[in-house]
Amino acid sequence: MRAIALLSQREHSPLELRRKLLRIRRDAQEAEDDEDRSAIEVDQLIEWLRAQGYLSETRFVESRVHARAQRYGSLRIKLELAQHGLTLSADAQAELKSTELARARSLWQRKFGANGTGDPDAVAGNPALRARQMRFLSGRGFSPEVIRQVLRGRVED
Repeated sequence: MRAIALLSQREHSPLELRRKLLRIRRDAQEAEDDEDRSAIEVDQLIEWLRAQGYLSETRFVESRVHARAQRYGSLRIKLELAQHGLTLSADAQAELKSTELARARSLWQRKFGANGTGDPDAVAGNPALRARQMRFLSGRGFSPEVIRQVLRGRVED
């Protein structure tokens, strides 16, 4: 019942759900010798949830990519999915890669464009400002080549 309540709030990866359910069971139980039995029961529950369609790795990946794509680059999204024990499909990777420059440019414009520091000429003339913007985009998971293109102000097809 607790697992379905967690899944009704948002999509979870199997690894994340397993971790949460084990923590809940550990908090509810005082005896530590039941930990092996709890892990087996949780694994069985996760398999049942998968079989019933309540838990889907594909839905989790799609949900996570949709939620993160506008604010983060491909590298950051792939790293986050890897922390959940999942990977992007080849199609999803290609789609993210194809839109990465536009997403980075949009994010850069929202962050730095309104106050005059979004001018590519001003950025090129100020190394400190350029470094700050590069760190920002890099921290968001955009590739170095995409960052260079955004800061140069180049428009490529």
